[in-house]
Amino acid sequence: MSKNDLTAARLRELLHYDPETGVFTHRRTGKPAGNALPDGRLRICVDYRSYKAHRLAWLYVHGDWPNGCVDHINRDPSDNRIANLRDTTKAENTQNVTAARKSSRLGLLGVRKVWRRYAARIKADGQERHLGYYDTPEEAHAAYLGAKRELHPGFAADHF
Repeated sequence: MSKNDLTAARLRELLHYDPETGVFTHRRTGKPAGNALPDGRLRICVDYRSYKAHRLAWLYVHGDWPNGCVDHINRDPSDNRIANLRDTTKAENTQNVTAARKSSRLGLLGVRKVWRRYAARIKADGQERHLGYYDTPEEAHAAYLGAKRELHPGFAADHF
């Protein structure tokens, strides 16, 4: 039995989902369902299987499992309101990233220090593109964000 064997009907039988708040509650007890994961996402057990709440929200509302990844448009992994969720490809989901990796020295996505200046780069369509050299990391990051808005259709710029 795979995880995708859970049906919307069975899910609705056991849990209630409020699309305005994104909160699941148990139908029997009325108590909130799920546990928070370290990354902020919520995990819910249904029929002895663990599911991520954003995927269950999609199933509950649309009646079918999502085709790809479920992206949190506003980038808040705990916000499972249906208006904040979209079915995307892995590439589009990755395009909605705005924070640099924890290992980043500058803490700015798309920016790296090159000698005494700052270079902006972006990857699009499988190719890395150089966006120029700038005097400050903020200028380089602004150039990166401008290119991101243009080249990454999965980027939810209005939520940045």
